[in-house]
Amino acid sequence: MQAMVLNGMGQALELCQLAVPTPGPDQVLIKVSACAVCRTDLHVVDGDLPRPKLPLIPGHEIIGRIAGTGKNVKGLKTGQRVGVPWLGGTCGRCEFCQHGRENLCDEAKFTGYDLDGGYAGYTVAHRDFVFPIAGDMSDAAAAPLLCAGLIGYRSLRMAGDGERIGIYGFGAAAHIVCQVAVQQGRKIYAFTRGGDHQARSFAKKLGAVWAGGSDEFSPEPLDAAIIYAPVGELVPAALRNLKKGGVVVCAGIHMSDIPSFPYAILWGERVIRSVANLTRRDGEEFLQLAARIPIHTETREYQLAEANLALDDLRHGRIQGAAVLIMG
Repeated sequence: MQAMVLNGMGQALELCQLAVPTPGPDQVLIKVSACAVCRTDLHVVDGDLPRPKLPLIPGHEIIGRIAGTGKNVKGLKTGQRVGVPWLGGTCGRCEFCQHGRENLCDEAKFTGYDLDGGYAGYTVAHRDFVFPIAGDMSDAAAAPLLCAGLIGYRSLRMAGDGERIGIYGFGAAAHIVCQVAVQQGRKIYAFTRGGDHQARSFAKKLGAVWAGGSDEFSPEPLDAAIIYAPVGELVPAALRNLKKGGVVVCAGIHMSDIPSFPYAILWGERVIRSVANLTRRDGEEFLQLAARIPIHTETREYQLAEANLALDDLRHGRIQGAAVLIMG
């Protein structure tokens, strides 16, 4: 099979010919049809996240069909369409796993980081960490749901039940969570890079009631703000737009340092919190919700060999919606 491989942090991916992996007793072999390109992939490749498995096949927003199963696999069958997310395995024994917080497991393994991912013709995944993907959404359109959608959904839940939600960084996750929030009757205020009129127009098209620069003040105090851009300076900016008792949710796996800020903008029982990974329950709930709404994903397709180009386009903000690698 062909695969794009990371051999060293900070290096470009290399197109390689590798043997198709063999599934273990508890694994399924998946013929990959599409894999979305996530900002986390960019952080892995650029060396922002420490100690990835090397060499590594990145990619954790995988859509494909089961091509083989291990001897212990039940309930999944050859030919079935499935998705593979970032969370690839947990210990199942620790206090986090036992209390519905498996996303915080210290022994968790992550697809495209600890485990080879979906920038390849085939991949393997543990039977308990794949999601059946039903419906008629195309493979390319469904791929961003596996991380941008899941993290967007979890971050929206962490934001609480407030009506006015600010979103900082209008990329893949934001364009999905905006549709969920609007369907729930909330108001979305989109904050984008200065001068990015295309992103602002895109946000309004998806139902945002206001769109402006990340350095601007919201026309109304926000109940919550979700930050998807990996920019620490946005935390105090969001706090200044927050009403008392509101929450700022930092939804990325990596963020630059948060600068010092006056206590006055935190006072009033405002909260800053992070979102870490996802749980399988998040996946089950969100995928059902996405089918009901239904979610429409905006995608730009690339061939597998163009993975470095897709990553660079993401790095420089040249993508509206989500980038998706297409196999075959």
